[in-house]
Amino acid sequence: MIKNILAVVLSIAIPLMLFGGVWQTSRYSRLEHEVEKLDLEQYAVISLNKRLISGITVLSTPERIERVATDDLKMRKALPDEIMRIELKKGALGG
Repeated sequence: MIKNILAVVLSIAIPLMLFGGVWQTSRYSRLEHEVEKLDLEQYAVISLNKRLISGITVLSTPERIERVATDDLKMRKALPDEIMRIELKKGALGG
């Protein structure tokens, strides 16, 4: 009797263990694919970030800013007599 029960339990347990192994493999493959996809996305974002930083560096050079100010915006440097300096003393505003 015990041998029959043991045989039934083993005949059920072995396929369940095999199914569990297949399920784990499938799950692992799916997660591995997702990680690869996220890695590619991360590399793309890092690459874009590097290009944007390079663009900011080029656009923020003092020479370019001065050229845009003078050529595009028709600005000029202020003359010394056009500059007014204001000095606030601590507590002068009631603070």
